Amino acid sequence: MFTPILLYIDPGTGSMLFGILIGIIGALTYLIRTWMVRLRFILTGGRSAEKNDDKLPLVIFSDDKRYWQVFEPVCRELDSRGMDAVYMTASPDDPGLNNHYAHIRAEFIGENNKAFAKLNLLNACIVLSTTPGLDVYQWKRSKYVDHYVHMLHGPNEIAGYRMFGIDYYDALLLSGEYQERDARNLEKLRHLPSKEIVMIGIPYMDEMVKRLREAPELPAHERTVLLAPTWGESSIFSRFGERIIQALVDTGYRIIIRPHPQSFTSEAAMMDELMKKYPDSDRLSWNGDTDNFEVLRQSDILISDFSGVTLEYAFVYDGPVIYADTEYDSSPYDVWWLDTPFWTLEALSRIGMKLTEDSLPGLKDMIDECIDDPRYASEREAVRRETWVYPGEGAVRAADYLIHKFEELSKEKDQGASGRQQECLSAM
Repeated sequence: MFTPILLYIDPGTGSMLFGILIGIIGALTYLIRTWMVRLRFILTGGRSAEKNDDKLPLVIFSDDKRYWQVFEPVCRELDSRGMDAVYMTASPDDPGLNNHYAHIRAEFIGENNKAFAKLNLLNACIVLSTTPGLDVYQWKRSKYVDHYVHMLHGPNEIAGYRMFGIDYYDALLLSGEYQERDARNLEKLRHLPSKEIVMIGIPYMDEMVKRLREAPELPAHERTVLLAPTWGESSIFSRFGERIIQALVDTGYRIIIRPHPQSFTSEAAMMDELMKKYPDSDRLSWNGDTDNFEVLRQSDILISDFSGVTLEYAFVYDGPVIYADTEYDSSPYDVWWLDTPFWTLEALSRIGMKLTEDSLPGLKDMIDECIDDPRYASEREAVRRETWVYPGEGAVRAADYLIHKFEELSKEKDQGASGRQQECLSAM
């Protein structure tokens, strides 16, 4: 009996084929647009050869709905100044799709490759995104985009992305000098053009501080521990498995577990097993809220690994942290190329206690010491200053840069178009 052979394409090959397809489509589109410009030049005597009514001034791209809280402060500031922008999202249920800002138009552009296919042929002056990997995998630079800007969504390591994560952006909006140091070192190592680097702060965390100040005071509650790991081979669950949950249950404290969303996709079997063995109860709960504000506010201490939420909790909520010794594997990331220290790991060693195999049995004592010892509070303030410039000004500074850059690019294009038009008319 004949059995049909199922074709399998590995992710790397699929990405390559997708890139080739988009390249062909892009080349054809570019050729057609060039012909249209020439035709328009002939029909109008050169008066509108360079006119492009379809070019968007600013596009903000979000690959996931959870980043709306990162972009919203900037959108609000842009809207208040009358700057038009299109917010493009790859999430059909992105809350940004229902925003009420007069100058911010939101659009769902499809998920995964469908979104990238649209972005790869985008016609815009500026694109702002927090998504790394531009021009590395499926997301290619469009010939019709003048300027790509990357903004960090927290006190992240710029070299903490997978290799070549920010190489092909034109500008970076950062919050700490160590980020600029690492970005410049990567440019030198890879012989890349120098990017524009602007220190703006962290708009998202500015909003968290504002919300925290306006939130009602929490009622008295029993000691609450939040476990919020990242995902992957270097995460808490990969290192300690169910033992970390059992150790927390044994403390007698109220426990909240908030896994990284990617764990439910990439580590689904492990998550199913853990949630089955430790179901929701009056002492333990699993949290999957899109907005982590309330769960962080209600916790007395955070246990995590190298997840960005660790620093958010320490700096915004001024809360103590315990970070797991997960033997961070830097080989897939840009930090592997650098001789400078991994800032996040150094910062964690100053603001919290390290959880190891040996210290796991004494986890309750570690929790109590971290909460009660005042030395961790003073270190949190010192580390906060290193990674969070211009607190409270992030959205304003981001908008300042984007508006100024748009005006600069528009002026350059107008001058260039005028010069080319004169050349064409002289040659006729």
